[in-house]
Amino acid sequence: MNRVFLTGRITKDPEIRYSSTGVAVLSFSLAVDRQTRDASGTRQADFFNCTAFRNQAEFISRYVKKGYMLAVEGRLQTRTYQAQDGSNRYVTDIICDQVENLTPRQNNNELVGNGTFNQPMPNNNYQAPTYQAPSYNNNEDDISLNVDDDDLPF
Repeated sequence: MNRVFLTGRITKDPEIRYSSTGVAVLSFSLAVDRQTRDASGTRQADFFNCTAFRNQAEFISRYVKKGYMLAVEGRLQTRTYQAQDGSNRYVTDIICDQVENLTPRQNNNELVGNGTFNQPMPNNNYQAPTYQAPSYNNNEDDISLNVDDDDLPF
């Protein structure tokens, strides 16, 4: 099984390009924090090269900016190319199957970070109903239980 799930921040503004057949292709780098810290107490990060195609590539290019938090689901793919010196080089990419923007929006549809949505989002005026917690009287004199000794299991 070849599945990868990552949550991290995009390292630079994405740029979309199109193949000769017109397919949208977007490559980006995702910085994912490690769980542990180094000796000085700072958190380390790993950087993963990701590639998205078609509608996902266009979505990311429109709505995602540097620093946005993304959740990426995909698969690992290794490719080989020959460098100018004649040596073989290997590159491992994450081919994105699903990408979700995790950067929260503020009330004015502006995203937290350094970018905004290109299209206004509908204003959701939903208000959660209020709930009144029941009040309990903790006076032991008000509790009356009528239990016979025959009703007890011990």
